[in-house]
Amino acid sequence: MKFNFSEATASVQEMINGFIERAPYFVIAFVVFVLFLFAAKAARTAVGAITRRNRRHFNLSLVMGRLSYGVIIFLGLLIALVIAVPGFTPGELVNVLGLSSVAIGFAFRDILQNFLAGILLLLTEPFRIGDQITLNEYEGTVEDIQTRATFIKTYDGRRVVIPNSNLFTNSVTVNTAYPLRRLEHEITIGFADDVERTKQTLLDTVEKIPGVLNHPAPDVLIVKLADNGIVLRLRWWMQPPRRLESLLSQDAVLEKVAKAVSSKKIDSS
Repeated sequence: MKFNFSEATASVQEMINGFIERAPYFVIAFVVFVLFLFAAKAARTAVGAITRRNRRHFNLSLVMGRLSYGVIIFLGLLIALVIAVPGFTPGELVNVLGLSSVAIGFAFRDILQNFLAGILLLLTEPFRIGDQITLNEYEGTVEDIQTRATFIKTYDGRRVVIPNSNLFTNSVTVNTAYPLRRLEHEITIGFADDVERTKQTLLDTVEKIPGVLNHPAPDVLIVKLADNGIVLRLRWWMQPPRRLESLLSQDAVLEKVAKAVSSKKIDSS
């Protein structure tokens, strides 16, 4: 087949002319989409402010703000495509994205699953942004709950990205759900030691430590008779229930208890 340079040139020229002819529509479509983008941001801010003022739920404001933002952006995209592309219909967008294919369908199923889980997490509020939670081997502070995943900052300064569906279907421990937290430590004493005197010594020591609450009061319980002695469990409450404060309280209590046990010459391990 002989190459016809004139026909190729004519085709290119026709494409250029077509683009120039549609250029004003492209500009209008771009301007429309930008306007919808600004409108979406304004709607997200307004909905969030109204929701926080009326309902006093920060998570709910995030949900409503993100939903309004996504809907307006999607409408703006459709309108811009209708303006820029002759004969475009929303049904053609589905065909272009290939949503009918099996592979893309599975991918969107996971995306939709995580999105719905994120919405439900924000609405039901099992935990909030700023709470400290534990999921399996991960523990840290919730930084953000996005549409696909939740970001957790661990105590050693790392970020863990957890899919929302995992948080919704698995057991999550919320360490900061309540204002108080109970700590405990086990101490083993010899069978020859005076149990009542040891209990009272531990209680007298712990009650004087700053940060240990009197209500609920500390207590000491016998939890086990081991081969090497009697196992006592010292329990006390502190506030607030965050990780740093828990470590500081435990450090102060164990330091004072060690000194008290040593001074009373109690055989402990």
